Amino acid sequence: MKRCMIVDDSSVIRKVAKRILNGPEMLVVEASSAGDALSMCHADMPEIIVVDASLPDMLAVDFIRQVTAISNPIKPHIVLCMTEFDVGAFMRAKRAGAKGYILKPFDRSQLLERFREMQIAA
Repeated sequence: MKRCMIVDDSSVIRKVAKRILNGPEMLVVEASSAGDALSMCHADMPEIIVVDASLPDMLAVDFIRQVTAISNPIKPHIVLCMTEFDVGAFMRAKRAGAKGYILKPFDRSQLLERFREMQIAA
């Protein structure tokens, strides 16, 4: 079973993503801040992290750098979640270790298709 972490200060976004992804093949955990997410990653690194591009407590690119610097055999697929596509922000996140992006608001088909495209879920 794969583990996916949704990092977003919006409880609505976290709940929607969890409802879409949670199932027999994926366990979804939530974090409302970068600080909470980093603590959770140190304890139990997920295979997939969907991170909000505009977290209130840390820049997404700094969060991505810190996650990828954690010494762990699991190297998570990190997906940046943005309200509008910003090529500069995405390129900075990609250089830090993000594998892709998704735009908010998303629905079931958009999220699952993006995961399939990045080959991180069936």
